[in-house]
Amino acid sequence: QVQLVESGGGLVQPGESLRLSCAAAGFTLDDYAIGWFRQGPGKERGGVACIVSSDGLTYYADSMKGRFTIFIDNAKNTVHLQMNSLKPEDTAVYYCAALRRPVILGWQVGLGVVSWGQGTQVTVAS
Repeated sequence: QVQLVESGGGLVQPGESLRLSCAAAGFTLDDYAIGWFRQGPGKERGGVACIVSSDGLTYYADSMKGRFTIFIDNAKNTVHLQMNSLKPEDTAVYYCAALRRPVILGWQVGLGVVSWGQGTQVTVAS
């Protein structure tokens, strides 16, 4: 059974950093791509970043490039999302998800997702 558990959310001030973690259980990171998605207030859920463990390929939403970094800790079967220079508009519930490989066009709207985590709240406010 594919299970994902997010952690690391919280309240931060604008300009600060936060690292989210997605622990995988019931499978190894070679089995699926792992993506981070977010859903802000009044918005639809959309993809933030995605990584394929087997070849190290990463994909980012254009607005996240340069501020967010997705990376893997294979020893802990965990995928992290490092978020820097956070802005109030980054406030959202962040979800991680397991996606079928290869990652397909449309992954940002959830195409290919086989399992979702429960989400973790990130709030950026003064």
